[in-house]
Amino acid sequence: METNPSHTSSDLEHAPYTLLPDNPSPARIRRPFKVFTATLASLVFLLSLVALIINQSQESLPEQNQNRSSSTPRPTESFSKAEPRGVAQGVSPKSNPSFFSDKVSYNWTNAMFSWQRTAYHFQPEKNWMNDPDGPLFHEGWYHLFYQYNPDSAVWGNITWGHAVSTDLIHWLYLPFAMVPDHWYDINGVWTGSATLLPDGRIMMLYTGSTNESVQVQNLAYPANLSDPLLIDWVKYPNNPVITPPNGTETDEFRDPTTAWMGPDGTWRITIGSRHNKSIGLSLVYQTSNFTTFELLKGVLHAVPGTGMWECVDFYPVAINGSTGLDTSASGAGIKHVLKASLDDTKRDHYAIGVYDPVTDKWTPDNPKEDVGIGLQVDYGRYYASKTFYDQNKQRRILWGWINETDTETDDLAKGWASVQTIPRNVLYDNKTGTNILQWPVEEVESLRLRSTDFTEIVVGPGSVVPLDIGQATQLDIFAEFEIEIISETKHEKYGCSGGAVDRSALGPFGLLVLADQTLSELTPIFFRPVNTTEGIVDTYFCADETRSSKASDVFKHVYGSTVPVFTDEKFQMRLLVDHSIVESFAQGGRRVITSRIYPTKAIYGDARLFLFNNATGVNVKATLKIWELNSAFIHPFVFDHN
Repeated sequence: METNPSHTSSDLEHAPYTLLPDNPSPARIRRPFKVFTATLASLVFLLSLVALIINQSQESLPEQNQNRSSSTPRPTESFSKAEPRGVAQGVSPKSNPSFFSDKVSYNWTNAMFSWQRTAYHFQPEKNWMNDPDGPLFHEGWYHLFYQYNPDSAVWGNITWGHAVSTDLIHWLYLPFAMVPDHWYDINGVWTGSATLLPDGRIMMLYTGSTNESVQVQNLAYPANLSDPLLIDWVKYPNNPVITPPNGTETDEFRDPTTAWMGPDGTWRITIGSRHNKSIGLSLVYQTSNFTTFELLKGVLHAVPGTGMWECVDFYPVAINGSTGLDTSASGAGIKHVLKASLDDTKRDHYAIGVYDPVTDKWTPDNPKEDVGIGLQVDYGRYYASKTFYDQNKQRRILWGWINETDTETDDLAKGWASVQTIPRNVLYDNKTGTNILQWPVEEVESLRLRSTDFTEIVVGPGSVVPLDIGQATQLDIFAEFEIEIISETKHEKYGCSGGAVDRSALGPFGLLVLADQTLSELTPIFFRPVNTTEGIVDTYFCADETRSSKASDVFKHVYGSTVPVFTDEKFQMRLLVDHSIVESFAQGGRRVITSRIYPTKAIYGDARLFLFNNATGVNVKATLKIWELNSAFIHPFVFDHN
């Protein structure tokens, strides 16, 4: 039976405190207090593109060659010198060779590598994984396809892995769905999306890298729709169905989206590309049969200065509603989200706007937060996200790839690389009207075991409070914070970049996850409210990885952004801790940060959880509910050969 111990401020009256670095002053536990606070097929197409960009940015496009461009020149130096893996093949970097050229590799042990493997996030049994592909629900099963290298723990030989689940948490590995075995995909079966037709058929469009490294779009479909596992897939005999249009770089044209139905009864898809190396854009194609496509005039949208757009996603959200929408939904009460993975920055950006189904143009609500210059889907280690409409529960589900920040040498030693996030439910935030809300799917709650409550724990300035919860490597944490201002505050120029040791009047405060007892390793997830020149309070939500590991050959960064916090709201965060992964959600999912960390000390039974307040001018009152989480069942599907 689940136990539910509860702790209050008085229970921890004599709990030991550990000071944060820089010797902040000690403080004692206090009683609860009152709260204070508070985003080019023909000449006509090119001219349309020119007009669009001029209209949007006052920046004209140079004249474009009407002949198809050859592949973009790539640096010729070897991988070992500088170039990340994958760049020469025409995709975003899939390794971090430049980070650690002057670092000595840490002396990792097999026990450390074993601990890094997650317990309830999806990852293959071994080897390399990257983008999620073609997620869908069919005949009682959720399907996840993913970029996979069956031969090694580094990127290459990209094949479509395949797994199924009845609840998005427990997964069964299936045989590969597609392998690179035709001229049009021999250099890789790359990212794609599924479209479920009204008659039950499934169309899977994907990018193939040809024998000449040209990026083309191909069609595949299940061999047997009556098979709920969709084990066998057939590639369309006349692939490719789309080739790069005139004037488009042949290695900058990839990742078709799920199709949506237009008002004329035909389907549309959009594909990411770029123009003049710096203008990110999304092309629109029309089809009635998924084998013949027409490039429409202009573009769905384009943003100067954002570079190549890959893994574009485009979907509707209801401005008032608690359910997701089918990709073809349009009309009153609906906004559209346009998301692009920026090849130049390795960030997933999105914006909310209005889609005109007659002109096939999308316009952002706020041009100052357009795609690539405004909001990010996730402010941490996260890329190549993709959504799908779950008709089973009328919700839109978001997948995302968590890539590694260690070295390829370490990945080869441990035998695997990369993880998928916990699937997230996506809704429109009708309270702000400016962002989406992301929240872990409800099924993750089935993993909850023992829970522990802490009520109104008061943490003084410069203090750290240990939370006695037992094992701290698989957790679901809900935390609420209130602040009491105890000294005069003034305008301060602070954000996330200074990390948790950078003290300001109102912050930082939050949680130290995956910390060892002596705090030699720790990962702070925190809020930092700051007074602005206008006299209002901006709040930053941050994750500080800089002291997450003693290893010097891993990339450690401070991630974060501002997050809207209304005067009637407390500071709220939810954390999913799963060994080397921490997914952090602020204010109901207005902002999300995924952390990829590699502790050397804070592992197994030595991992601890702490509250902290490193502000100089506030007391912090915290209330928490913490669940220990079970491991998910993720194993090969056992076939009955009889």
